[in-house]
Amino acid sequence: MTSRHKLGIVVIGRNEGERLKACLAKLPNGPTTVYVDSGSQDGSVEFARGRGIDAFSLTSDKPFTAARGRNAGICHLLERHPDLEFIQTVDGDCLIDDHWLEKGVAALEAHPTAGVVFGSLREVNPEGSLYNYLCDRSWNAPVGEAESCGGIAMHRVAAIRPAGGFDETLIAGEESDLCLKIRKAGWSVLSVDAEMGLHDAAIFEFWQWRRRMRRTGYAYAEHVARNGKESLPSWKREVLRFSFWGLALPLFIVFAAFSLFFANRSLLWLAAPLSLYLLQFFRIWRRERGKSRYAIRIALLTVYEKFAELAGAFQFLTKPFAGKRSKIIEYK
Repeated sequence: MTSRHKLGIVVIGRNEGERLKACLAKLPNGPTTVYVDSGSQDGSVEFARGRGIDAFSLTSDKPFTAARGRNAGICHLLERHPDLEFIQTVDGDCLIDDHWLEKGVAALEAHPTAGVVFGSLREVNPEGSLYNYLCDRSWNAPVGEAESCGGIAMHRVAAIRPAGGFDETLIAGEESDLCLKIRKAGWSVLSVDAEMGLHDAAIFEFWQWRRRMRRTGYAYAEHVARNGKESLPSWKREVLRFSFWGLALPLFIVFAAFSLFFANRSLLWLAAPLSLYLLQFFRIWRRERGKSRYAIRIALLTVYEKFAELAGAFQFLTKPFAGKRSKIIEYK
């Protein structure tokens, strides 16, 4: 089996429009490429089929999630091509680099204990907005063994199949959950020195960024709640961060304010915790001012994002009382 024929490609999308068209144009049209749609109203399935790509829509009896779409695509390919060894997962808002598929397969063949490999991802338009710029920076990962990866990655079938694939009940963070499972099984997650592709976050409004951060907080909270001590260390740290900055410190400020007005406490009781936010702002601003023209705004957003992440965590924690099934948190 040649390297080309060892690889299957699963593309997922929902109302990606022109982004999906650009995405599919960069991929091979053969029988081992499949597009899985999550309830689009923009003719995405018809377009994919028109390009000669196998395509189908998920049924609406279950929540649409990225995990469900990827699993459906993987199962679809393996039923028809059981000899596939590797699966590249792609989101419909991404453009895969012309050389990545060959490099990804080569990396998996060269590292037989690697269950997943991924390369560098960049934003299509990082200067289009501050939010795109922040997304672009977030994709940077050191070369070598990694804790987890994003949704655009190349997976070894022998690693993901015993792990049960992606957890379809997760509305966010499904990639890190899978990475945790395959690492427990003895596989590694590998970041390689190669261009993997371009991502089009298309975030131009504050509400989009805030919703993306809320989804991030939801994912952090659910991951840590499910996995406890075995959670990814970096995700446990993030939960501690937004719990402190978004909840513990504000509660102390409220307590200090009541103490000031009703118990004759010193003004320092209120000034001290408030000053922590100011100090955090200046710390981030000093770090960023030599690197970005957005330094002040990055500092403000970094302080604020903990509240957005906390809102996502609360959404997860109150899910059992909401009386309805979870839906994906969309920001486009």
